[in-house]
Amino acid sequence: MDVAVLGATGDVGRQVCTQLVERRVLPPTSRLQLVGRPDGRSGRATHGLAVDLVDAYDEHAPLLDVALDPSDVVADVVVVAAGRTAGTEPGVPVDRRSLARDNARVFTDYADALARHGSGREVVIVVSNPVELGVAIMQRALGRHRVIGMGAWLDTLRFRREIASAIGVRRHRVSGFAVGQHGDDLVPLWSTVRIAGLDVGERRSAVARVRGDRTLDSYDDEIAAAKTALSRTAVDDIGAAFSLVDTWPPDIRLAARPWMTQQSGAKTAAGTASATIDLIETVLDGRDIVVAGQVALDGEVELAGEPVRGVLGVPVVLGPEGWTRVLLPDLADDEERRLAAVAGRIERATRPWLDEMTGDLP
Repeated sequence: MDVAVLGATGDVGRQVCTQLVERRVLPPTSRLQLVGRPDGRSGRATHGLAVDLVDAYDEHAPLLDVALDPSDVVADVVVVAAGRTAGTEPGVPVDRRSLARDNARVFTDYADALARHGSGREVVIVVSNPVELGVAIMQRALGRHRVIGMGAWLDTLRFRREIASAIGVRRHRVSGFAVGQHGDDLVPLWSTVRIAGLDVGERRSAVARVRGDRTLDSYDDEIAAAKTALSRTAVDDIGAAFSLVDTWPPDIRLAARPWMTQQSGAKTAAGTASATIDLIETVLDGRDIVVAGQVALDGEVELAGEPVRGVLGVPVVLGPEGWTRVLLPDLADDEERRLAAVAGRIERATRPWLDEMTGDLP
């Protein structure tokens, strides 16, 4: 099985490549294709990255290949980490529309190339932001079941970690999903939380203790207030800002901690890459496993009495041929309200770009 990483020399792409080799996800007989652009720094750095990986992991490295043209990308799993990333300048908010404008063409170019020159069986994992737009564009060319965005899986892992930390257990004992849109429009599904070793009563008590009597109806306001508090605190003491995050409920920490990391001038490349590796391993493993991801729905989910036909982060069954089924359980009322609102916001954000790609806009 072969893997191609588009944008291999970017912060996340480099981490994905390194972790793939370091964790021995690919055997020496498999191929890891490092994909860059022929112009500028990327093309030169891609060759250098291949040499560096061999220097570090020669004893167990897979076959390394460099591709500098979208038409040369051929693999069983294609990781889309190309394009512009959100800035890390403190105090500057992420402009998702600007990011969409710059990356829509990147998504389209690679989607068209894979549709024309690919195997017709590759599974595409979209990492670049906006994840939802990437999924929407790629699935138009490749088919919706072969494309999944990793944002909801990263949010899910963060949600589980925050709950585990609050309760005092290891993350592997916690299950539950964070879905919706990657970013502030995520939807933590408290109703799906389960904790290994605790019976129903103990689990409900533990969840109630760390969540309090809050609902998701106030979630947007709570996230906004958290960002304001962090911005004020970070002016004088960045360490105090991170400590402040620890005082909040797990679902607020879920949104606030990555935002604070970005605002600190650091990046979340290691965590993003690790979550991406999870999905790659799932596809390569040959078994069907339940994960969360952004996928293009066609009525599999109904929210507020209406079928969803568009991209949304949901729990799905993922396997070697892509995702096959949606496993969204019955939701609490506040969860369904928020997820329905988020689905609408994603549709409104992605529709203009999709229309423009097909020439529907003047």
